[in-house]
Amino acid sequence: RALQRRHERPHHYFIMSEGKGITVKDVDSHQFVVSYAAHLKKQGKIQLPELVDLVKTGVSKELAPYNDDWFYVRCAALARRLYIRQGTGVGAFAKVFGDKKRRGTLPGHFHRSSRGVIRGCLKQLERVGVVEKMSKEAGGRKITRQGQQDCDRIATEIYSSKA
Repeated sequence: RALQRRHERPHHYFIMSEGKGITVKDVDSHQFVVSYAAHLKKQGKIQLPELVDLVKTGVSKELAPYNDDWFYVRCAALARRLYIRQGTGVGAFAKVFGDKKRRGTLPGHFHRSSRGVIRGCLKQLERVGVVEKMSKEAGGRKITRQGQQDCDRIATEIYSSKA
């Protein structure tokens, strides 16, 4: 034990304490986003945009996403990000979801994601009651109490199915 390396943790390090619940931070991000997107789709409260099968997610993309449920996945990813860091706005999300644009023989450059898609997702999440706007001075959006409970419930389901 005395020669234990820094990156190795004792076996009791990963065991949750009795009084604390499972949160979004305790589960894999990909598994959470996929599960929460399925939950949002099953609820049926989110309205898809009219051109959801044609719209690109940013200027760096050549085509629309192949996944038919991409709008739900983007909404779930935004909800997860707001859970972890509240106060994030549309511009910051555009930077987070941005990508390198391939320009043929020229070097690739970073381009932001579509702010219209992000704004549409956030408006749908607001309509459902998962997200709310913060004050004018603070700016950005934050997750509501109901949204946090939904996220924690799904994280608990993922954690218990894994264990």
